[in-house]
Amino acid sequence: MQRSNLLYPLIVVLILSSLACMLPGFSIANPNAISTSAAQTVIAQLTGYAPSPIPVETFTPGPTLTPSPTLTATGTPSPIIFSTFTPYYPFVSVSVPTNCRNGPGMVYDVVGYFMVGETAQVYGRGTSGSYWYIRNPDNSSGFCWISGKYAALSGNLSAIPIYTAWPTPTSLPNFSIDYVGLDSCQNWWTEFKLVNNTSNIYRSVSITVFDSVTSKSVLKTTDGFQNQNGCLVVVSQTNFVPGSSLVISAQPFSYDPTGDKLRATIKLCTKKGLNGSCISSSIVFTP
Repeated sequence: MQRSNLLYPLIVVLILSSLACMLPGFSIANPNAISTSAAQTVIAQLTGYAPSPIPVETFTPGPTLTPSPTLTATGTPSPIIFSTFTPYYPFVSVSVPTNCRNGPGMVYDVVGYFMVGETAQVYGRGTSGSYWYIRNPDNSSGFCWISGKYAALSGNLSAIPIYTAWPTPTSLPNFSIDYVGLDSCQNWWTEFKLVNNTSNIYRSVSITVFDSVTSKSVLKTTDGFQNQNGCLVVVSQTNFVPGSSLVISAQPFSYDPTGDKLRATIKLCTKKGLNGSCISSSIVFTP
């Protein structure tokens, strides 16, 4: 009987909630709150304990963020200056065509030719001070040495470093070439003086002369050695013996090559017809 009495309030609450939904104009402030309160009352009557209040979360607003002030540049920034270093090298020129070798001495191979009117930067000097290390005039990616005998330098020579050359090569005996001059008889040809520094006797020769200005070349091949003097042909000798010297004439050009850059390559052989043991050498010159 006591439990029935306890259910009466709950039934009343449920009826009132239904009437609030059905009758217009009848409103309950918060049905959820009434239901919750009624349920808590019923639970307290049934158990004899009052339920703990349900905590209600509250919202606390955070601090208001204040935007940072916008920075405004004042004045004009100074330009950044990068220092550059330009090495200074003296320049060299020559008064006569000069061989450029892969070492500071005549025992080294010729790898280029430094002509009159050309200039080159000097990057080093030999330990003796008589040879200069320059960029190869015939090969811009390489370097070579020229003798200072006919060289004229300009600039601060004290700034030139001293370079140590490669070891002296073991050279084979060869023959020397010197340009003698330009001769003519309707056409024009060059003449050379040869000295046999070997122990061999040579019996045939070929002479190739290339004009780098006109890209023309002439070739002469003979058994024996001829020196053409003017309009006459003179056979100087048939053999070129060790320790001797002679003058030979190249094949004529059809034009006057005076002032052009020429390169002569001479090949000597121990047998006729350019057979046997052969050696060759070159020279660059300007008639």
